Amino acid sequence: MMTHAWWRRVAMTTALIATTVVPAVPASATAAAAPHSPARPSAVIHPADTAFPTSPRELPEPPPADVAREELADLNVDTPHSMEGYSRAKFPHWIKQYGECDTREVVLSRDGIDVQQDEKCRAISGTWFSEYDSKVFSASGQLDIDHIVPLANAWRSGADEWATPKRRTFANDLVHAQLIAVSASSNRQKGDQSPDQWSPPRIAYRCVYARAWTDIKHLYQLNVTEPEKDKLNEMLDTCEE
Repeated sequence: MMTHAWWRRVAMTTALIATTVVPAVPASATAAAAPHSPARPSAVIHPADTAFPTSPRELPEPPPADVAREELADLNVDTPHSMEGYSRAKFPHWIKQYGECDTREVVLSRDGIDVQQDEKCRAISGTWFSEYDSKVFSASGQLDIDHIVPLANAWRSGADEWATPKRRTFANDLVHAQLIAVSASSNRQKGDQSPDQWSPPRIAYRCVYARAWTDIKHLYQLNVTEPEKDKLNEMLDTCEE
């Protein structure tokens, strides 16, 4: 099976050629590969790479489909909790992560190509490929940082019982496949819907999306509904195609 990182690089290259929005990325922009995936272009931080040395440079790869299936089978199936008392403010974000960089800016730098940042860590240029809908952008303001498992969905799935520190960690998780830079339009179409209600229009990404969604729910011990579980199994089937 082709990996997420390989698909991401090929899809971006194809989109760039088709749209001629930006010039092709030089070979020197390719970073060393993580152990689990092929190389992908690396973001360039301005003014210097050493400014924020602990900033992650790779989109976290979710577990493979066979592991995701095991995690999915282990999830608790329940009806959604009430939305009473919900507020996005109960999931504090975006928090400072590295120096002047908050979570949003770290994800923009990580998920883009040739990203340049100012002294406040704001992305002032770069190229971004939206995994959800195959759109290419050259302005960071056209992107949203999506929570793979939305905050409101997490609330209905058990996060209503968490303390604020755990909600903060969930909303700013850079370690797992919970945050991704995507087109603002696709993120807003998704809203807080679960996979049985919305899935990425780009079919090639549904395998990764299902693996990531399942893993996040498993890591944070969140519930799933029966329709959600059925749809995730269906999406995981695409990993074998």
